[in-house]
Amino acid sequence: MPHLTTNGISLYYEERGAGEPLLLIMGITAPGSVWQKHADFWQSQFRCIMPDNRGVGRSDKPAGPYTTAQMADDYAGLIDQLGLGKVRVVGVSMGSTIAQQLALRHPDKVRSLVLMCPWARCDRTAEAIFRHMATIKARLRPAEFANYIQLLIYAKPSWDDDALYADFLAGRAAAETDSLPQPLHGLEAQAEACITHNTLAELPQLMQPCLVIGGRQDIFTPAWMAQEVAGAIPNAELHLYDNAGHAFHWECIDDFNSRIANWLLTH
Repeated sequence: MPHLTTNGISLYYEERGAGEPLLLIMGITAPGSVWQKHADFWQSQFRCIMPDNRGVGRSDKPAGPYTTAQMADDYAGLIDQLGLGKVRVVGVSMGSTIAQQLALRHPDKVRSLVLMCPWARCDRTAEAIFRHMATIKARLRPAEFANYIQLLIYAKPSWDDDALYADFLAGRAAAETDSLPQPLHGLEAQAEACITHNTLAELPQLMQPCLVIGGRQDIFTPAWMAQEVAGAIPNAELHLYDNAGHAFHWECIDDFNSRIANWLLTH
């Protein structure tokens, strides 16, 4: 299992495929393996690199709080140690905030960006959600916490779909037997990184090609956040899926996987 030391921590990562490097940065609470069904599609064209963020999975989980700048520096070290040169970056949710910082702090390492359900700053609602997430993790069973996350990220059409709902139930059951659950302090530290992230004044400096993508029914990081990010980045493209939420990349997976692959091949 590959680990490397970067920015003072041991960082775990997995790889799929061959070709030009594609760094995939996951969101809060989730390990890099959650990219699997996307990497299965993209690996025919790219070398997909899927790390576990600090605070989760098999990477180190030091005491927090963390910052998105700090986590971006984790990945700058990974890029250097793997000799990747310039990479394409896809970041989802918290991963999109880390990707913003990576492009701002290390522009020579980033070729292009896909920012999924991003934000440039938190409002009071977003801060309250992140803090509540940490509060209830301390009080709920793993299956109950998984249910809360599902309520945050999936739109109504997914709940009404029998096959997807069966997947939700299976996900809750799997949470009860997870052999490597995220510790509370890891979630709290990641939540602080999400809350304190503020790049709005800096985003106009980004010159890399950028696709901002999300769901119009996202109640976790609403569409105005993606629109604000896209509006601040010069020449950014914006695509919002109708009738999809924070998990639009699962809800619209076939279109999403091919759309992102096609965009990356030209950027």
